[in-house]
Amino acid sequence: MRELPLPLALTARLSPVVILACAGWALTSGPFASESAAEPKAAQQQTRETGSSSSSESSGSSASSETEAPKTYTSAPVPCTSLTEKTITSLVPGAKTAGKEIPSTDSTVRRTCSWNALKGFDYRWLDVSFEIMDSDEAARKSYQQRTADKSGGGAVPGLGDEAYSVVNLTTEDKQETREGSVLVRTANAIVSVTYNGSDFETKKAPSTDEINKGAIKAAKEAVATLANGRKS
Repeated sequence: MRELPLPLALTARLSPVVILACAGWALTSGPFASESAAEPKAAQQQTRETGSSSSSESSGSSASSETEAPKTYTSAPVPCTSLTEKTITSLVPGAKTAGKEIPSTDSTVRRTCSWNALKGFDYRWLDVSFEIMDSDEAARKSYQQRTADKSGGGAVPGLGDEAYSVVNLTTEDKQETREGSVLVRTANAIVSVTYNGSDFETKKAPSTDEINKGAIKAAKEAVATLANGRKS
């Protein structure tokens, strides 16, 4: 069988440079009341009682703030073991099931694994990515911004807190490539799946249904892996 070079757009489609900034919050509390030696004893006593009450309330407020709204997910799971071997071999025939993890600037908040293979004339590429954010609201905003940039898709009912899938067809030098993307938000985590394919003999792409179903299948397994690895 003759070797077929992959299109440049496919071989260079991933850029493993991801930068995530995490902001820290500083909490300060406590009374700043001062006492004067010239105050009458009654006034001094009242000041001490008021200061003690203020200190107690402030301390309780600080403790409450520090424990308020804990993150559901604190770290990203291992992405290359997020899918079953059966799923990997069915979606990416000929790929090594171990996958390849993409280097990240901070693996606690973002991790991505990639599988790709050329079997005969059929090429398939699959990515699974996990991102952990500071809060549910931060994840919600990120999800909304990203889905707004991907028109033509639709919601995926019953997947995470909210999920969206879209499939696009591109053509380069008469070679078609169809790519499906699924974005899922669950609490403060984002799961992203990209799945695409091409046939280098016919120059046609797999059907929209095949790519969409494959991407959603991978997304469901990835979300289940995230939930099973949840830290309480």
